[in-house]
Amino acid sequence: MSLKMQLVACISEIITQKNWTQTRAARELAVSRSRLCRMLGGQVDVESEGRMLRCLTSLGRDIHITVGPEHVGVGQILVIKDKT
Repeated sequence: MSLKMQLVACISEIITQKNWTQTRAARELAVSRSRLCRMLGGQVDVESEGRMLRCLTSLGRDIHITVGPEHVGVGQILVIKDKT
């Protein structure tokens, strides 16, 4: 799954946990409702990872980016949700 889709999955899960409507979520995230609907629907090609990270911080989440040690081959990008 692409990084953008992983971030959208996290955003969607948090909105659902908060029992927010898309209208409320859009207001809290400072995006238009139509933009939020497109993003949650998987149309992420026009969205930046930065905007999605800002959405997560607006939802009260911390973002930690760790660059791991060098290894043979191509590295990977993982989104790991904290269980707390």
